[in-house]
Amino acid sequence: MAGAGSAAVSGAGTPVAGPTGRDLFAEGLLEFLRPAVQQLDSHVHAVRESQVELREQIDNLATELCRINEDQKIALDLDPYVKKLLNARRRVVLVNNILQNAQERLRRLNHSVAKETARRRAMLDSGIYPPGSPSK
Repeated sequence: MAGAGSAAVSGAGTPVAGPTGRDLFAEGLLEFLRPAVQQLDSHVHAVRESQVELREQIDNLATELCRINEDQKIALDLDPYVKKLLNARRRVVLVNNILQNAQERLRRLNHSVAKETARRRAMLDSGIYPPGSPSK
């Protein structure tokens, strides 16, 4: 008896139905890429967390510099440094937004890949093949 995922064979020895080489290649490629996508997703998540922490540190430092500037008896011009910190904070927020968008696209891609893989497995298991498949 033919196992799951293997092609059934008629009495004449010709394939009746089974996965196409293209389907097998696509599924293998998806399985090959899945760990890399998941690893990339976890690294992006870690970078986003560190970006949030950096943004908080910049905010604290800018607040502290403003307080020091107000408390000084001698006029120290710390405004340029505060502006540089705020500019750095703006860039951190921008990079964080870019990473967040990339991570969301990666999450959607991973979801659609998993959905397509599940759909193809269900088709293979049930013996239903897409139109135009040479297995008909």
